[in-house]
Amino acid sequence: MKLTLHTFKLTTLSLSLTIILAGCNAKLTTDQVAVSKKITSPAQTGSFGDQGDGTYINPILNADYPDSDIEQVGDTYYMITSKQHMSPGMPILKSKDMVNWSNVGHAFPKLSWAPEYNWDRMNGYSFGTWAGDIAYHEGKWYVYQIDYQHGLMVTTADNIEGPWSEPIMMLPKADVLDDPAVYWDHETKKAYVIINTGAKQKSSNNKIEGNENRIYEMSWDGTKILDEGKLVYTGMGAEAAKIYKIDGTWYIFMAQWTMGDKSTKPGVKNPKNDRKQLVLRSKESIYGPYEVKTVLEKGSEFNNRSASQGGLMKAPNGSWWYMHQLIQNDDIPFQGRPQVLEPVTWVDGWPIIGVDEDNDGIGEPVKRYKKPINGHPITAPKSDDDFSSAKLGPQWEWNHNPRDSHWSLTERPGWLRLKASKVLPNKEGHGPKINEWTNNDGSDGDFWRASNTLSQRMMGITTGTAVAKFDVSGMQPNQLAGFVRYGGVFNLLGVEMDKKGKKHLFYMNGMSEKTLGPELSGDKLFVRTSNARNQATYEYSFDGKSFKAFGPTFIIAFGKWTGDRLGFFSWNEKEDAGYIDIDWFTYDYDGPKAAR
Repeated sequence: MKLTLHTFKLTTLSLSLTIILAGCNAKLTTDQVAVSKKITSPAQTGSFGDQGDGTYINPILNADYPDSDIEQVGDTYYMITSKQHMSPGMPILKSKDMVNWSNVGHAFPKLSWAPEYNWDRMNGYSFGTWAGDIAYHEGKWYVYQIDYQHGLMVTTADNIEGPWSEPIMMLPKADVLDDPAVYWDHETKKAYVIINTGAKQKSSNNKIEGNENRIYEMSWDGTKILDEGKLVYTGMGAEAAKIYKIDGTWYIFMAQWTMGDKSTKPGVKNPKNDRKQLVLRSKESIYGPYEVKTVLEKGSEFNNRSASQGGLMKAPNGSWWYMHQLIQNDDIPFQGRPQVLEPVTWVDGWPIIGVDEDNDGIGEPVKRYKKPINGHPITAPKSDDDFSSAKLGPQWEWNHNPRDSHWSLTERPGWLRLKASKVLPNKEGHGPKINEWTNNDGSDGDFWRASNTLSQRMMGITTGTAVAKFDVSGMQPNQLAGFVRYGGVFNLLGVEMDKKGKKHLFYMNGMSEKTLGPELSGDKLFVRTSNARNQATYEYSFDGKSFKAFGPTFIIAFGKWTGDRLGFFSWNEKEDAGYIDIDWFTYDYDGPKAAR
């Protein structure tokens, strides 16, 4: 039971950047270090997360883990976050102390409910899995989410690790917008879901500006909607509601925009506009009437980044805590939306999130604070991989559903094989043009229509270095394959085999402008990418010891609600032919990693 709270619930590299990156790369300059697939290392700390001294530094999940919801079962906290068109969808993480989180898996093994997410379409960019709700009810796990192109759905499982059921559609897209949250009231034996319906059901007599949020009654098994819903709140950009019942009082946590400058739309590009955390409170009924209070605003610690949208938790000592995201902004857009952990203080029956710095009755995010629970080891979501398992690690996600016949972990044990499919045609119904996924007019690039691109999240915002070893002996004419960094813009470093069978190194930017490099005489290639904040570079090596820069310093970018990602690509311009093998991937960044 969820605490009675919730339903079981770089141009040319500058000298300064060279120095920064050189320091960042120091651990991975030899083949003996980089190649090692079985490196043992102690747990590490860094500029965020668990500091090893009883404190933590926010963001604790300093990567693109947006739109969180959390369910506590026993002594373990479980979190889900959005991932749009990435497959598998809706990552699940777990923690014993609210600070150190590790991978569990995904709630949606495939985005199976619509053809636009398949490898042969790839026009589901920015759709897919969005801000959902995780719940545990009578021995069964539930994950709810709204794909705003298709509607409200639920998937269930007996075990948090799966298998998860095929999604059940509960409401059509015509009725709902986003952000469902559920609650089972064991006193009345009734179940509810609250949903942001936007303006889709807004009546002419509702003159309040913003989104409507409705509560629907559900069947006790959580799979059917029983009524037409009742309106409980309307507000500017109001969404991401979560329902809690604490000591007989109903609380609805909700994110909402405040407009300091109405000449612009609600969002992050105008510092006068802000996204705050509201709480609605009713002592009478889940349907209200509700009092409303702002309980969290952006404060001074995170460079003008708005703070809201998350889940409430309770520690064994009775203390209360809140996990929420930071909205991306113009200064740090490439990261996406990380997770921040806040203490909660109850004042006159209201939860004040963070620390009230200016004594105005509204909390602000903390930067460093004492941990809620001690005694658990430092850990973090997985990053490194030697591909020795027959199952792909949970840190990896495909760009749309993969073509399963065209990748393997068993054809060459200890390696990931990525076969090349013919790139999809550049026409209506294929690729991102349908919803303007990219940050510029590079949406015609082959990369966006190439199946089996595999990637994971960038970690932190200061420095990071990722290295991978490739075997390119299986390439065929007209194939391109290698390493990619991408959000709304892609940058590639890899190998192209021309129609005559010659292999050349190449760099490609987000406008698909290609620069050819040296011809490869062997089959082994090492690629290294480093970043200092949003400026990144590529290097290559044929022996894993001596690396040489290739391509410009480029800017890593945010892309329609996703941050920068690191991974691999393989496609063919003419036919289904060729493959590459990846031996290992290592990622060194300024943050916590588990011992191994």
